[in-house]
Amino acid sequence: MEHNPQKTAEELTIGNRLALAKAISSIENETQEGEEILRLTEHHTGKAYLIGITGPPGVGKSSLTSLLASRLRKENKKIGIIAIDPSSPFSGGAVLGDRIRMKPHNSDENVFVRSMGSRGALGGLAFKTAQASRLMDAFGMDVIIIETVGVGQSEIEIARTADLVVVALAPGFGDGVQAMKAGILEIADIFAVNKSDLAGADKLAAELSGNYADRSNDTPVIKTNCLTNEGLEELLNEIRRLKKSMLESGIFIKRRNERKEQELKNLIQNIIKRRTEAAVNEFGGIKKLLEINGGNVFQAAETVEKKNRR
Repeated sequence: MEHNPQKTAEELTIGNRLALAKAISSIENETQEGEEILRLTEHHTGKAYLIGITGPPGVGKSSLTSLLASRLRKENKKIGIIAIDPSSPFSGGAVLGDRIRMKPHNSDENVFVRSMGSRGALGGLAFKTAQASRLMDAFGMDVIIIETVGVGQSEIEIARTADLVVVALAPGFGDGVQAMKAGILEIADIFAVNKSDLAGADKLAAELSGNYADRSNDTPVIKTNCLTNEGLEELLNEIRRLKKSMLESGIFIKRRNERKEQELKNLIQNIIKRRTEAAVNEFGGIKKLLEINGGNVFQAAETVEKKNRR
């Protein structure tokens, strides 16, 4: 499979886990091979259902993700998990905290867990999360769960990637709910009040059911507890109900079309970025480009733009 995108694509679509891992690494590294694999597997996508799990740090997103995967496996669903971890300041790779917490699934051939470093991307998602989920889709996953890094309001990018978003919160945030309402709360299709055994869980659930959910006061609020499995079945039933409702109302197709539009924008931006970098290198790099243009940054940028037009 080495440096053979056609072979890697073929192996991936018949369930070769090594091929899937290699393909995801290729797109993370922004190689031409990775782009070719995406192109070759495109017609195998569109079947998987993408669930986003987001929320502030410490609310139990990883535990909730693991439990959902375990419950869905009882229905013989093939599960992909993309866990966005903070990037290492040294290597740029994922810290792998979530991979450690997903140990219960290590021996299950029908669960594929991939940690991806955020690499400084805003919105709680790695730059290549959408492409990684597309590859898992082509691999044959029925459900793909994307767990974001957990950095607060900037988590809203998950709404452009998943079919349905679960916003997990936990008691103990005080005025944090009101502080976040201009960002993360509005993207919720479902609120999960996790760690429901803690004091303040009922109060938080009541607040979320009231005026804090600006997008819709009837956004479902479910209390969950990963230690006792409380609310897990209710959460899954709500996910199924909303999926059916979104399909019937057309929201499901609308979101997927918006996702394709966003992915196309990202691809175009990557093309422009590569061409710009190539043009700068032809001039001998940034320092040389500035020298050529007498230190005028605007003139230097225009020089690169003219080069790209040719």
